[in-house]
Amino acid sequence: MPRGAGAELPTTLTGAAVAIADKLDTLVGIFGIGMLPTGSKDPYALRRAALGILRILIEKKLDLNLVETVKFAVTQFGAKIKPAGLAEQVLDFIFDRLRARYEDEGVDVAVYLSVRALQPASALDFDQRVQAVQAFRKLPQAAALAAVNKRVSNLLSKAEGSIAQTVEPKYFDNANEFSLYSAIQQADHAVQPMAAERQYSESLARLAMLREPVDAFFEAVMINAEDANVRANRYALLSRLRGLFLGVADISLLG
Repeated sequence: MPRGAGAELPTTLTGAAVAIADKLDTLVGIFGIGMLPTGSKDPYALRRAALGILRILIEKKLDLNLVETVKFAVTQFGAKIKPAGLAEQVLDFIFDRLRARYEDEGVDVAVYLSVRALQPASALDFDQRVQAVQAFRKLPQAAALAAVNKRVSNLLSKAEGSIAQTVEPKYFDNANEFSLYSAIQQADHAVQPMAAERQYSESLARLAMLREPVDAFFEAVMINAEDANVRANRYALLSRLRGLFLGVADISLLG
């Protein structure tokens, strides 16, 4: 069982399963009686236990749903612990440990936060997304698209009422709306199979191609049009755009 950052990992799947179960049992049990680590004090080595779980899952490439696993672990203690909110507390503690892990690897905290915002249930999936965002940040389009996503996020948060799920081309009155809509449809079609295979780097590289139609759209189109239908449709279009990127991470947090 790994006891430190560079400790040897279990060599078999059985060993990995036993190590994870043991560490989760410790985390849930200690958290369940309210003995949380505070500041530098961690007498039960809970931080090390959480990091051990993450190391095994990521480095052994085990795609375990931690949300379901932790919830199951909580049920095994029965009346011995206080279960209300316990699973969420333990999960937050585990995934918070990834922040320090990535900082040690030279990964900017914004990259970690962009993935954490989506709350992936699997540590392996989390890591795959982080590596993809790291690669995306090196692309020449990355900074501009991160800024656009931040702008779109702010606009959508201020939208009145619910945002339509579908875009209606009949309400377009600018050629750049048609261009962006077409580009989004093509990108969506391209990245769906990538997302299914968790090819996150390839997905973001494809989405980076949206920069030109996105820039043209914002230069030519006023989002808050006077006509309510036109305005609502533009918000729906922006929601589609943002949804594509949220399939990997919230890159608005990179700006």
